[in-house]
Amino acid sequence: MAGQRTKRRSRKRRSAYPATGAATAAPRPGTRRAPATPERAAAKPSRTAGAGPVRRAPGTVGERPASPFGGLPASELAIAIGLVGVVVGYFDSNAVAAVTGAVVCGLGVLEVTAREHFSGFRSHSMLLAGFPAVILETLLVVLFGEPSDRMLLFLPIVPVFGICFWLLRQRFEAARQARLARPPAP
Repeated sequence: MAGQRTKRRSRKRRSAYPATGAATAAPRPGTRRAPATPERAAAKPSRTAGAGPVRRAPGTVGERPASPFGGLPASELAIAIGLVGVVVGYFDSNAVAAVTGAVVCGLGVLEVTAREHFSGFRSHSMLLAGFPAVILETLLVVLFGEPSDRMLLFLPIVPVFGICFWLLRQRFEAARQARLARPPAP
């Protein structure tokens, strides 16, 4: 019987999410887990020992930081008023109203994003790094006029944006670590 081979049967792995209409197998004894609760999720570590550092997914941690204006939604009002100014300036061909609206709207956005970023709630590194870059570009155009080749504006702006982004990202990481180590009191 040297010429006869034994046939091996392949085994399919069971999918965690069976296809629609397929028969589902009963769970094996001892593998059923209780539903996760927020208390259990916070108490249980999300990695095994020695697996290395855990990188959290980007997003929010904890509650949104309180506004420095108390209960008055000043930033949201500034954004809304600024948008109205931009729209009115656009349709009336009024450059002063459009620019004033854009500045007021930008200040409202800057306040909200800076508050969330520096408290470690949510990262806004790119948006906050764009503010100094846009201000520098505006100053260069106002002081020296528009260059013949607009690509020349990128020479000073790209390094400013890159350095600001790197510094803001480092500051956010430190604030996030402080927020995770010492969550704000309820």
